[in-house]
Amino acid sequence: MPITSVEKDLDALTMTVIADFDATRERLWEAYSDPRQIERFWGPVEWPATFTRHDVFVGGRSAYFMTGPEGEHSAGFWEFLAVDEGKFFEVRDGFAGADGEENTAMPSMRMTFSFEDTSSGSRLVTITHFGSLEQLEQLLDMGMEEGMTSAMGQIDRVLADLESFAAGRGTEPQILSDTQVRISRIIRGTVEQVWQAHHDPALLQQWMLGPDGWTMPVCEVATEVGGVYRYEWELENESVDGSPRQFGFEGELLESDRPHRAVTTERPIGSAGLDTTNELTLTPHDGSTLLNLVITFPNSELLDTVLDTGMVGGMESGYARLDRMLA
Repeated sequence: MPITSVEKDLDALTMTVIADFDATRERLWEAYSDPRQIERFWGPVEWPATFTRHDVFVGGRSAYFMTGPEGEHSAGFWEFLAVDEGKFFEVRDGFAGADGEENTAMPSMRMTFSFEDTSSGSRLVTITHFGSLEQLEQLLDMGMEEGMTSAMGQIDRVLADLESFAAGRGTEPQILSDTQVRISRIIRGTVEQVWQAHHDPALLQQWMLGPDGWTMPVCEVATEVGGVYRYEWELENESVDGSPRQFGFEGELLESDRPHRAVTTERPIGSAGLDTTNELTLTPHDGSTLLNLVITFPNSELLDTVLDTGMVGGMESGYARLDRMLA
C-alpha cells in the first residue's frame, strides 16, 4: 500500500494524503497525465474509471465516469487551474451528470497534486481543500477517504507495467462507450512539432497518407475556430480490387488551444448523417508526445462499421510516417 499518511485538518478544511512509490517522479507523473494509465487506478477497485477527456494544461479539462458493480455510473470532472510539468498540478474537482456537465447540486473541491523526488523513488502529496466544514463532513461520509485509499492502492501495479504504455507499440484503439473510441499513439517529437505537423498543409501532405500509394492533392486546413477544412486523397495507380481511387473528408474546427487540443467535426465528402466529433489532445510523454484522439460517432453501428474498414491500420501507416519524419 503506497499511502503512508492521511491527515484531516478541520480548522484548515483540508485532507492531506501522502503516498510513497519506488518509481521515479517522472514515471509517477506520466501515470497521472496519461488517460490510459490514470483510468486504471483513479476509481476505487469496485468502481473503475474511464476517462473520455484528459487535458493536462492550464485551462484544460478532464471528464471521466466510474462504473459500479451493477453497471451504474458516477461521473466527475477536473478543471486544471495550474500545471508545472512533472512536478505539480492543481484542479477543481467536481461531480457531473449523465450529460457530462457539472452537477451543481453537489460540492466541488480544490485539489493539489505535488510530485517529489525521494531517496527511494518518489512521493505524491495530495491536498483536498473543502469549501466548508459541512462540505468536508458530507464528502467524508460519502466515503471519499476510503475511495482514495482504494484507488491509490492500485497505482503500484500501473507503475510497474512499462510495456503497455511504451513508445513503439503503434496505434492502439480503446472503446470508451457504444459511440466513442480513443486512438492513442506515442510520436517521437515535441508537442509543438506534432501540433505543427497537424496544422501545416505542407507537412500534412507528407505524412497523413495512410498506406503507401496514396497522395493528398487537396489539403485545406482550418486556421480559426469556425473555419472549415477539406482533405482529399487519391491512389497513384489503378485500384486492383475495384475500391475507390479517391475519397475525402471535410469538417469544421470547433475548439483550438495550441499546442494541446483541437476539436473538429468530420464527415465523408458528399455524405450526410455520418458526422463524427474528433477531439485531439497532445501531452508531453518522456521526451516524446502522447497523441490521443477521441472520436464520437452518431451511433454504435457506424463506430463498428468504421473500425471494420481497417481505419486503425491506415492511421498507423500515417503516424509511423510522422514518427519517422519528426525523429
